[in-house]
Amino acid sequence: MPCRPPAARSGRGFTLIEMLVVLMIMGLFVGLVSAITRPDDRAVLRLEAERLTQLLDFAAVEAQLTGKSIAWTADASSYRFWRAGDDANWAEIRDSELLRARTLPQGVAVSGFRVENMRPQGAMRLEFAPQGSSLAFTIVMSLGTDRYAVAGSPVGDVRAVAGEGNIDGTLARQ
Repeated sequence: MPCRPPAARSGRGFTLIEMLVVLMIMGLFVGLVSAITRPDDRAVLRLEAERLTQLLDFAAVEAQLTGKSIAWTADASSYRFWRAGDDANWAEIRDSELLRARTLPQGVAVSGFRVENMRPQGAMRLEFAPQGSSLAFTIVMSLGTDRYAVAGSPVGDVRAVAGEGNIDGTLARQ
């Protein structure tokens, strides 16, 4: 009776090399997807500056419509809105989803504030009166070395600008 060679092992299962290759490809794919979906620092800063621009514009319009002054105050990492009461006292706005207190994303800071023809003060405060024109202002927001400014003009236009903004040709710095 002739001798047969031992049967070759059937091809069930994966080798260690094949498993490592698959894991490496999956890791690269996950890294690529997370890098694409996570916005860069400049985009986060721009988004926050544009949000503040819209909220300040809304606060100015609401002050005109309601006949009550609205103020914006900030520290380095958050800001809030206040409404003047009939008794001339200010109360934080808590009944509006748009004008609620907000905390800036980690790393984003309000790093500069200037109002036209006013000396720099310790507190960052802007008031929107129901009547009359606004003063020009610049609010500088930063994230790392990136800067974005929210600039308001005397005619009431508020816009977000890359850099530190500009009031009458001078850089706005605190």
